[in-house]
Amino acid sequence: MDPYIPLRFLTSILIMLSISSASSYEIQDSFPTCVSKHSINHINSISTSFYTSKSASYNTILNSTAQNLRCISPSMPKPLLIFTPLSESHVQAAVICAKKLKIHLRIRSGGHDYEGISYTSELKSPPPFILLDLAKLRAINVDIPTNTAWVQAGATTGELYYKIAQKSRTHGFPAGLCTTLGIGGHITGGAYGPMMRKYGLGADNVIDARIVDATGKILNRKSMKEDFFWAIRGGGGGSFGVILAWKVKLVKVPPIVTVFTVPKTLEQGATKLLYKWQQVANKIDENLFIRVIIQPVVKNTKTGERTVQTSYNALFLGRANRLLEVMGRDFLELGLTKMDCMEMSWIESVMYFGNLPRNTPVEFLLQAKPPFKNYFKSKSDFVKDPIPESGLEGLWGRILEEESPLMIWNPFGGMMSKISESEIPFPHRNGVVFMIQYLTNWESEKVLVSKRYEWMRNLYSYMAPYVSKYPREAYVNYRDVELGMNNKLGNVSLKSASKWGMKYYKNNFNRLVLVKSRVDPQNFFWHEQSIPILSSWK
Repeated sequence: MDPYIPLRFLTSILIMLSISSASSYEIQDSFPTCVSKHSINHINSISTSFYTSKSASYNTILNSTAQNLRCISPSMPKPLLIFTPLSESHVQAAVICAKKLKIHLRIRSGGHDYEGISYTSELKSPPPFILLDLAKLRAINVDIPTNTAWVQAGATTGELYYKIAQKSRTHGFPAGLCTTLGIGGHITGGAYGPMMRKYGLGADNVIDARIVDATGKILNRKSMKEDFFWAIRGGGGGSFGVILAWKVKLVKVPPIVTVFTVPKTLEQGATKLLYKWQQVANKIDENLFIRVIIQPVVKNTKTGERTVQTSYNALFLGRANRLLEVMGRDFLELGLTKMDCMEMSWIESVMYFGNLPRNTPVEFLLQAKPPFKNYFKSKSDFVKDPIPESGLEGLWGRILEEESPLMIWNPFGGMMSKISESEIPFPHRNGVVFMIQYLTNWESEKVLVSKRYEWMRNLYSYMAPYVSKYPREAYVNYRDVELGMNNKLGNVSLKSASKWGMKYYKNNFNRLVLVKSRVDPQNFFWHEQSIPILSSWK
């Protein structure tokens, strides 16, 4: 018996998946009416929170936070209706009414979603669906005396960082580098960032939450019980309910931190240097995070000849003099000098990692829209043993074959190695040296996309001998539908779902299935890679 098939799937097509016989126009009328009826807080302007394809603002709202343009291309399925709730009561009503009208609901709290499954569909003939966009639920309450903050799901990481910095120069939160990420979805997948080696993931630092479950009830940590609370901190977005807000634990940061970026090309010894980095990246002082950004650059402007550049981009929770001591002892080969180092506040380092000029006002972090949008495809890997120099040399040739490739290597170790794989659903812990993100992007829909996908698949295949195995792990916040998906509504084999589920969650996948089956037995919260349910929870 397959060890990842503890029970057979529910075979009946579930209530939320049955498509209403009502027309699209009837749904567009009946859903707002139903939401208004079931909302406790009657706000006069709620009628302006619904958008159909005929609404002047429909495309603006649909595209507002989407980062991957291929997910909003004309050929992709679009929501029948967009609803932007103004209160928690509206979210409850949306869930109740979607079930009552038997209409599929997709939930978006940021939109960076790499495959767009929070606001579109990968199915060839998807059922009609409504987009629940949480962008207007973005309140943040920072409480320095208790070292905590409540942050609503629609707020961005940048807004949270800004609010923290307004209250204290010595507090921060260990989440992602991209400041336009919606905090709701970001934490559901784990939320790694440059302080994870010191403090763990954003999800490791969540101490309470508010969520609307499949019955339309609002639950907190106490009322949802610990297994439910466990599942939502790293178990992926859109499977268990609608996250309304997180209560997060703030962490201490020094008044002054140090950052640097040191580029090295192949001609400057990048191969040997990167091999050395792999041996120290997860073992070096836990206050130091050195990621590597790998991409081609032009080395001869006359001929257009290119080479590969590796850029060492770092945050150190301390002053430059101490950083130089650490580097001199553990990574002397990089040749870091004091001239390379810049001292600044933690909030300024957030701006630095966003490639913003030093004099950019911190209010820039309140900009909620992604700073850039393009067409792209991404994959991820986790590496547990250094890739040999021969493997790196083979990698360089493949990078130079592609027009706009990018790889980012993020070091683990430190606190990431001290937290159990089963503490939360995010399992990529002890033994991981670094994580890889692969990207290829293009600027026009007219580009021959099949060639970009083929290149990505070939690169992914090439890397197979050098990365984690059994399973080959992947990061759920870099969703990749090529790993597998629930490709039809209703009945899906657990064996099929485990193909991607084990990659994202390892053995935590089984526990996630059990939680899902208990808290959402009708599989109301469904998408192409949502956690499946078991037949025993009919």
